[in-house]
Amino acid sequence: MKVIVIKIIILAAGTGSRLGHGIPKAMVELDNSTTIMDQQLENIKKATGTENIRVVLGYKGSLIEEKHPELEYLYNPRYRETNTSKSLLIGLEDLDEDVIWMNGDVVFDPEILRTLHQKKGNHICVDNKRVGEEEVKYNLTDDGYIKELSKTVQNPLGEAVGINRVSRETLPVLREALNECHDQDYFERGVEIIIERGERFKPLNIGNMFCIEVDFPEDLETARKYYMEHKE
Repeated sequence: MKVIVIKIIILAAGTGSRLGHGIPKAMVELDNSTTIMDQQLENIKKATGTENIRVVLGYKGSLIEEKHPELEYLYNPRYRETNTSKSLLIGLEDLDEDVIWMNGDVVFDPEILRTLHQKKGNHICVDNKRVGEEEVKYNLTDDGYIKELSKTVQNPLGEAVGINRVSRETLPVLREALNECHDQDYFERGVEIIIERGERFKPLNIGNMFCIEVDFPEDLETARKYYMEHKE
C-alpha cells in the first residue's frame, strides 16, 4: 500500500470566550483525564498513523505545549485581533505537502479522518443536518463541487464541520488568498476566494458519523456524552 505523506494542522489559537472556561478550548476536558485535543490526537493516530502534526497556538498556548511537548508549534501573536484565516496562514508556512487541517475544538469520529486521509485533492467535510446562524454553511455547483462556504450562505445544504484537506499543488494559491483575507475572516473565506478563481473542492459528506464544534456549553455536553459512550 502506498504511504500517504501528509501534514496535520490543528488551529488552537482562539480564546474560547463563548465557552467561558478561561483556557484554550483544545484543553477543555471530555472526561476527568482526556481533553478535546487528546481526543483529536488519538483520532489522528488511529486514522492516519502520522506524527507529522503542527499546532497553531495563541491564547494560553503554554498549557498545550506543556501537555504535548512532542508536537510542532507555531504561534499567532495577534490571536486576539485575528480569526482562523490568519492562524491557518501561519500554519501553512513553508509547507509543500498535502495538508489536513481542523479547528482545535472539534470532537469527531475517527472514521471521518480515516476516510479523508485516503482521498486525493481538495475536500471539505460536510453534513446535511439542519443548521443555525452560527454554523458555517455550504452549497454546491451543478456538478457537485463546493460553491459557497460561509455563515451567510442562502439556502444551504448543510454544515461544513471544520475538518478539511488541501493538496500541495493548491497550497500556494490558498496561502495567497488567506493573506488577502481580513483579520476577522474565518479560513473558509480563503477557500471561497480560490474557488472563485477556479480551484475546486469536493464535499466529503460524513453521513451519520459524529462531529461537533464545541462553541457553547450545550455543545460540550453533547461532545462529552459521545466521548463517554465511545471511548475505549
